[in-house]
Amino acid sequence: MALETTILWVILGTLAAIVYALRILVLLERRIARMDENLVRITNRIISEERKIESMFKLKRKRKK
Repeated sequence: MALETTILWVILGTLAAIVYALRILVLLERRIARMDENLVRITNRIISEERKIESMFKLKRKRKK
């Protein structure tokens, strides 16, 4: 009986560890997804600023001619 109980506790402990590890993985994946979204936003802002700067240079070139 004691051996069966020990085996049962080992199996339950292993399952609990797997569930905990999966929980941590899900949390990390969500964090990485948020970081990715932030990088996309920053990239879009940089692109829009670059377009503004390029349009300013185009206007300056047209005025010089």
